[in-house]
Amino acid sequence: MASILVIEDEDNIATALEFLLTREGHEHDRMDTGAGAVERIRALHPDLVLLDVMLPDVSGYQIVQDVRADLGLGDVRVVMMTARGSVVERRKGLALGADGFIAKPFELSELRAELTRLLEGPC
Repeated sequence: MASILVIEDEDNIATALEFLLTREGHEHDRMDTGAGAVERIRALHPDLVLLDVMLPDVSGYQIVQDVRADLGLGDVRVVMMTARGSVVERRKGLALGADGFIAKPFELSELRAELTRLLEGPC
């Protein structure tokens, strides 16, 4: 069982994610804004963060950059999610340090496969 922090401002997407995470047996918590996200990640030190790119206050890109700049968070996996799933967005997210990238809307099977890949793969 992994601990996962969901940072997503759209309730319908967050609800679907929480349903999947509960069904898969993961512990999870949620934030609906980017403000204070890095501090929360430091406090919780989750195994994985599901991070929306477009958030109120602070963008997901800034959050992943700040997480990667913190040496104490090097083992935290980050999957970025965006409705603008272009190749450019994906490259930017991965270049800033994201471990994975999913375009919304996503299939639950796609998300499940990505979680399995990151949580069961080598650190």
